[in-house]
Amino acid sequence: MSVARLAPLKAAAFVAALCCPKGAGAEVTHRVLGFPELPGWVGDDHAAALDVFKSTCIDMDGADWQSLCAVAHNQEPDGARSFFELFFRPVLIEDGKQGLFTGYFEPELRGSRRRSSRYRYPVYRMPPEARGAQWLTRREILTSNVMQGRGLEIAWVDDPVELFFLQIQGSGRIRLPDGSVIRVGYGGANGHPYRSIGQELVRRGIFNIHQVSADVIGNWVRRNPQAGQELLMHSPSYVFFREVRRVSQTDGPLGAMNRSITPMRSIAVDPKFTPLGAPVWVEKSGATPMNRLMVAQDTGSAIKGAQRADIFFGPGDKAGKAAGRLKDPGRMLVLLPIQRAYSLLSEDI
Repeated sequence: MSVARLAPLKAAAFVAALCCPKGAGAEVTHRVLGFPELPGWVGDDHAAALDVFKSTCIDMDGADWQSLCAVAHNQEPDGARSFFELFFRPVLIEDGKQGLFTGYFEPELRGSRRRSSRYRYPVYRMPPEARGAQWLTRREILTSNVMQGRGLEIAWVDDPVELFFLQIQGSGRIRLPDGSVIRVGYGGANGHPYRSIGQELVRRGIFNIHQVSADVIGNWVRRNPQAGQELLMHSPSYVFFREVRRVSQTDGPLGAMNRSITPMRSIAVDPKFTPLGAPVWVEKSGATPMNRLMVAQDTGSAIKGAQRADIFFGPGDKAGKAAGRLKDPGRMLVLLPIQRAYSLLSEDI
């Protein structure tokens, strides 16, 4: 998912989109570390990380990346750790901001291919006249008949709040009454800016800023149906979807590299600092510390900075609750090809 756009915000970065401000930048520095300096490195499942790396490395730019990708595809699982140690060096990239890890997930909504009294909120494809320019606002799209009778509905879902959050996440699943699943991905937007409904609730004095979360907002909208529907109209931005057919129900959603991402091994990063497809060593502290080799396979408009990442937790409510709770400090190191890693040091001089 990942040109400049509202969705996918990726997250509890999703929570940041609901309520939180952005910070300023600073000078960028680079430091090459040794693998013995990475706590927990020896005990990780390097073969699992290698599998994820192989799924997207073919799409990376640069002769060095392509050479390493070829080696990776001929690498036996029991040699995965040696592969990373032999060909890469961990690089700590810092821009003056503290490390922050949040989580994101693939939401699953209940829906149907046909409208009914239960399933009455449409998931729309993008109309051709909306492409490439600012189009109608959310309110105009949903309260006029501009979308009706055109066959633009991918499906109908039973909860407008979950649909609103799906538009923030940018991709998800719709489970049909027969148990089958439709996968949807970001299909475009109407060109209007996103306005935070969480900030609006704070502005009205309904909640304090530390209380705002997806669950809190959703519950308030459901308890106050008329005022809740009006709150959802506060943001003029509207996201359209496309049906994703080439990804199986067992695969993850498509990330910024247009490949399926993997729970607890794929992260969203700021590509200004971290090349998409690169292995990244994550050292997350907090209530549930985690030291793990992951792969940068996604981006998000709320993921900004050298030490900022969003961890993909997987699909469904359980993953969503775990992702929504995550907001932990730590640090991340990008594993770069050796010559590329040391060339960054000369740029700092």
